[in-house]
Amino acid sequence: MQPWLSLIGIGEDGLSGLTAASRAALDEADIVFGGPRHLALAGAGERGRPWPLPFSVAPVLEQRGRKVAVLASGDPFWFGVGGSLAAHLAPAEWRAFPALSTFSLIAARLGWRLEETTCLGLHAAPFSRLFPHLAEGARLICLVRDGAAVRALGAWLVEREFGESRAHLFAALGGPDEQVTACAAAGLADTKAGPLVAVALDLRGGRGPIRASGLPDEAFSHDGQITKRPVRALTLSTLAPRRGEHLWDIGSGSGSIAIEWLLATGPTGRALAIEPRADRRANIAANALAFGVEDRLQLVEGKAPEALAGLPVPHAVFVGGGASASLLEALWALLPAGTRLVANGVTLETEALLADWSARHGGTLLRIELAQAQPLGGMRGWTPARPIVQWSVVR
Repeated sequence: MQPWLSLIGIGEDGLSGLTAASRAALDEADIVFGGPRHLALAGAGERGRPWPLPFSVAPVLEQRGRKVAVLASGDPFWFGVGGSLAAHLAPAEWRAFPALSTFSLIAARLGWRLEETTCLGLHAAPFSRLFPHLAEGARLICLVRDGAAVRALGAWLVEREFGESRAHLFAALGGPDEQVTACAAAGLADTKAGPLVAVALDLRGGRGPIRASGLPDEAFSHDGQITKRPVRALTLSTLAPRRGEHLWDIGSGSGSIAIEWLLATGPTGRALAIEPRADRRANIAANALAFGVEDRLQLVEGKAPEALAGLPVPHAVFVGGGASASLLEALWALLPAGTRLVANGVTLETEALLADWSARHGGTLLRIELAQAQPLGGMRGWTPARPIVQWSVVR
């Protein structure tokens, strides 16, 4: 099969910045898709087709068999349309002609090592995606939608005590109208930037998120239904998250286990939070957004085991509440060999159930007893929490 689609990266310098191969692919195209700015930079004329609103790759796919070019900013596969199109095509159907990405251009302007810099696309994502990357001394390059978004980003950073950070604002990068502004992050709230903007941040002044498992309980919105911090740390250790793995969090409550799982498994990790109550699902959604993982957490309405039908196969399963014989039987029948299962119980009935399943199927049975110092008259004494029984097993 001869490739019918050419993915062409183009910068603000237009045709003059294209390689000979990119120019040839553009000249051969019968139809050229892109944003209005890209089409004008490439001089597409009557061949030009602007992207539909809302955005869809369907018009491109409908032209399969014709000579088609798609224009993208810089590298089409770095927060660009390349990945969206390639997911629908065989490898032989397309060819790519990347140009320098915005990230590469900014790193070159600032003298930053790109391998030590976090690159994020915030033009269609909430600022909370920055949350996992906040740290003193961290360097980030962020694509943002427009000047209004830049100002909102400045306010967001100030709210999280990173207003002292050094910020570099780039507009129309690489073209004749390029503009570069340097200021404190707090000063972004007063900028007059227009479209085509990116922000480079050298973070200073604040404290990033805790990296160890077991975040403070008050970091989550909850109604009291939350796996408490010490037990959560032990539970996550037992679940043993690995990069890119998938979790079922059954009876999710606040979503704290699922969210910390996602923080541990990186940008390709996934989690399903299965929760029957609408108010708790609202808390889970708010927590996921606050921690910047809402794009990787799927909320499932319903009660297990009925809600488990048709869900993607997980690497690990956590049962935080409501463990029953019927649920464990359904999980044992449903989960493939090698799946890690962790169940916590606080009632005598659940303890007996987990002890029985441990005797039948092996694994580890752990009793967790904790006490916290509390005022006792004019002195202090230990106030014990309800003991937790945890059963962990590999299916």
